Amino acid sequence: MLKIAIVVLLLATIASLFSGLFFLVKDEGHGSRLVNALTVRVVLTSITVALIAWGFYSGQLTSSAAW
Repeated sequence: MLKIAIVVLLLATIASLFSGLFFLVKDEGHGSRLVNALTVRVVLTSITVALIAWGFYSGQLTSSAAW
């Protein structure tokens, strides 16, 4: 369940990234829609990082890297 939530948040972050690009091109840098897209992207990324940290702390996520 945690992995699904992380993937959904990452997809939402990518969608917010492209909406910010669209607003940058369409509004030519003026207006608040670009700032709102950036705010949403920062919040989604913060939640994603917090979920990943919580997953490692709780043991639901593990690293199988050989190094």
